[in-house]
Amino acid sequence: MTPQPPAPRPDMTNPVHFLAFGFGSGLAPKAPGTFGTLAAMPLWYLLTFLPLWGFLLATLVVIAVGPWLCGQTSRDLGVHDHGGIVWDEFAGLLVTFIPLAILGAAPTLAVAVVGFALFRVFDVLKPWPIGWLDQRVHGGTGIMVDDLLAGVYAGILLYVALPWLV
Repeated sequence: MTPQPPAPRPDMTNPVHFLAFGFGSGLAPKAPGTFGTLAAMPLWYLLTFLPLWGFLLATLVVIAVGPWLCGQTSRDLGVHDHGGIVWDEFAGLLVTFIPLAILGAAPTLAVAVVGFALFRVFDVLKPWPIGWLDQRVHGGTGIMVDDLLAGVYAGILLYVALPWLV
């Protein structure tokens, strides 16, 4: 059994790699997706101070640049969906909290923990059609689509749980 070569390292001086790797959070040696989601939490919290249209616009920008950002970094590294690319976690987490923004609910610690946990569960388990899409959609869009749908699933459950959290 031959050992696998180490995954290529991003150039963290390249702004595209820096963003795709979640400001460096994707460099965590274990569970980079979880660390990327943790790194996205302060961004989400800061965005809660914006009016609804501002939160939605910022979320849309994160989503819109994601396929290019993730795709370019993936091409540069020569690895499709490198585990350290966590911009998709940033986008998925923001999608998770859209119901909270729409309802104007306070970003409490309980809401943050439950939203984070729900997103991670759906991102890791990939229930249908998340896993199906993850296997069939390629490039930067493929990197993003499973996390966006995980965010939708998590957002729906967070909406249902909100009366008990705020």
